[in-house]
Amino acid sequence: MSTGGLVLLLSGPNLNLLGEREPEVYGTATLDDHVAAATSAAVALGLTLEHVQSNHEGDLVEAVHGARGRAVAIIVNAGALTHTSWSLHDALAAFDGVVVELHLSNPAAREPFRHTSTIASVADGCIAGFGGLGYPLAVEAVSRILADRR
Repeated sequence: MSTGGLVLLLSGPNLNLLGEREPEVYGTATLDDHVAAATSAAVALGLTLEHVQSNHEGDLVEAVHGARGRAVAIIVNAGALTHTSWSLHDALAAFDGVVVELHLSNPAAREPFRHTSTIASVADGCIAGFGGLGYPLAVEAVSRILADRR
């Protein structure tokens, strides 16, 4: 299934430390490994993937603003900002493409503060708890949603 278009993959704070930070929770793969898996999946589905990682909330908000009118979808692993960032929520709400929330771990099975997502209400869906497999799954979800909307 080929849908075409640009997909923005957003990675929030501390995801640059994947592979080193809490490997028992997040695994040993690096962010570069996950981006490569997502890129491969995107290419196979006729999509182009662009990745932005920042430890700064405002940079992620700016990336969402920059995707408006340019990208067909955003996959967002906002890290801890998932639970606190209303500015990222508002930016994503103003984006008129597909939004997929992504987590390596399953927030619902972790500490209570992780059970709330500010992003969930503006996302088409959430992929969580599948580790690195979540990245190609998120790309596949984007592709299928786009195909259904055409």
